[in-house]
Amino acid sequence: MVTTASARRISDLPEIFNAAQDLLAHNAATHPDKVAIIDVRGPCTYGELFDRVRRMADAFRRLGIRRDQRVILSLLDTRDFPMVFLGAIWAGVIPVPVNTLLTADDYQWILHNSGAVAVFVTGEIADKWEAIATSEPHVHFISSEGGPWTDLEALIDGAKPQEVPADTHRDDVAFWLYTSGSTGRPKGAMHLQGSMRLTANLYGIGTAGIAQDDVVLSIAKHFFAYGLGTALSFPFAAGATVVHFRDRATPAAISDLMVRHRVSVLGGVPTFFAGWLAHPSCPDHTTLPSLRLATSAGEALPAHLGKAFRERFDTDVLDGLGSTEMLHIFVSQRPGAVRYGCTGRVVDGYKVRVVDELGHAVAPGEMGNLQVCGPTTAISYWRNREKSVATFQGEWTVTGDNYVIDADGWLTYSGRADDMLKVGGIYVSPIEVEEALASHPEVLEAAVVGDVDADDLIKPRAYVVLHNGVEASDALQDQLKVYVKAHLAPYKYPRWIDFVAELPKTATGKIQRFRLRDDQSV
Repeated sequence: MVTTASARRISDLPEIFNAAQDLLAHNAATHPDKVAIIDVRGPCTYGELFDRVRRMADAFRRLGIRRDQRVILSLLDTRDFPMVFLGAIWAGVIPVPVNTLLTADDYQWILHNSGAVAVFVTGEIADKWEAIATSEPHVHFISSEGGPWTDLEALIDGAKPQEVPADTHRDDVAFWLYTSGSTGRPKGAMHLQGSMRLTANLYGIGTAGIAQDDVVLSIAKHFFAYGLGTALSFPFAAGATVVHFRDRATPAAISDLMVRHRVSVLGGVPTFFAGWLAHPSCPDHTTLPSLRLATSAGEALPAHLGKAFRERFDTDVLDGLGSTEMLHIFVSQRPGAVRYGCTGRVVDGYKVRVVDELGHAVAPGEMGNLQVCGPTTAISYWRNREKSVATFQGEWTVTGDNYVIDADGWLTYSGRADDMLKVGGIYVSPIEVEEALASHPEVLEAAVVGDVDADDLIKPRAYVVLHNGVEASDALQDQLKVYVKAHLAPYKYPRWIDFVAELPKTATGKIQRFRLRDDQSV
């Protein structure tokens, strides 16, 4: 008999399946006093969390919010996020987490696009929602940790635990995640009840090996697919403890949390790792002996960062590739089997292929567009037929990422399809040039885009952030060009280098190259 803990396909799960019940009920029954969450308010046990989730389900009923209606979560990372998120799923309501760094215009668009009937907002970001709330009197607004609307704690205190979860089907939509929207409006990817359990089994537990005695900390926030797994579904599926950090992940703050709570698994992004390893607060394996594993996603992990992490902590960073559409990582390194500079191999339970512009598989060693097939793909984008058809092609999902796969199945990232440069008739990956620049001892990070020369031909332009204390100069520009020529084929070197204080990025740490292309004054 297949149990939920061993399920690898949607069909392995019971037909009547509720994701909130799956993640919490067993933990609450077997170890109710174990700490599930540590946040700014202190510890919250599995028994307490289970009670709050079921009270939240009753609060939805009292608000008149019905099954399959959408509710927006504009919440920072505290226990309130899993309470509202899983409480909605328990009630059969569809939670829609949104990026807490968006503008009021973005929020209004998502509210109208989703048709949400309620919005949950952390008090300190309420100002972005106040005008929207005034113009949308039919929408319930609920305040977490202060704010002008109905208080979430008061709502929970007045509710009774809803003992029986909604009898949802494993193939019912459980929640939506909006893409980051780096170009154009975001797209609402609709995910199924069974998908969180499957990502936990296949990657969180099956690949990364997260276990009940782990203490997990995620740099990525809950509203991202990566953070939702690392900070919610993975630790809860394993019965582990998760540390929530509600604010921006600065090196000093994360160093303090890591040491104080003896974190054993860190989910990070390359941008954070670069800043953290360069910061004086960063511990090492003698001051943080509990750290046994780190994961990285969001963009390709430069080899020099992975090696520096191993030297400092005596453990590996598992680079990985995931997406909002697939919910979490489907290509990854493995503990004890790491090749820095590669993304890894396909995660068990998924299939990948690399194809050319006509959809034909390319030979090993040749670059093409990566497509993935697996049990956790979103069913489509909400109200976006054109993009759904382009992305979800039968069993295959188009990633938009260019990759090279070798004969042994190792995949190496070659940039986004629309970020690739053709220099002198030869494709150049901006990632390759960025990694070469970032390996220079004076450089903290770099981004490369295409620009035109006097002949209107595309050549690489680099935007470089220097380490603190390093002076920008024409001489250093020339030095970096020579350095890249020495490490890559000469035609790949950046013809122009601009020194900048920071690079434009999404909240997940992905470099927004389109902004550099569009605004040469950055």
